[in-house]
Amino acid sequence: MTAPLSNAEENPHAGKGSSVLLDIGEGIGAIVLTMPAALNDTEIERRPHGVPAEHGHGHGHGHGEDHHHLPHVAVVPRPSPEGETIHSAVFPDVPEGEYDLYVLPDGPVQLTVAVTSGQVTEAHWPH
Repeated sequence: MTAPLSNAEENPHAGKGSSVLLDIGEGIGAIVLTMPAALNDTEIERRPHGVPAEHGHGHGHGHGEDHHHLPHVAVVPRPSPEGETIHSAVFPDVPEGEYDLYVLPDGPVQLTVAVTSGQVTEAHWPH
């Protein structure tokens, strides 16, 4: 049985151009990635660190035959407090642990991040 999906994980464009509500607390953190503008509308997927890529993406949208769903979110422009536009990808509710991040469908892992309970993990995508 698969756990229910959050809105941001089922709708990767949720929060486009606006703020995102982070649902962090006991055992749950969040990932906020600063992204290059060139990756606008690209989907970023996360999987537990060390899990082979073949456990992949499939979740009933025709992207694959595997029934293991891996959360993914889109890179979207958002306003910063200073008034400039920053492209970001936000995973709002992530179980504590280490995660590999990559461009869908199977692009090489670009980052590995550690999520701590009750905290926001911030990282910059490599250029």
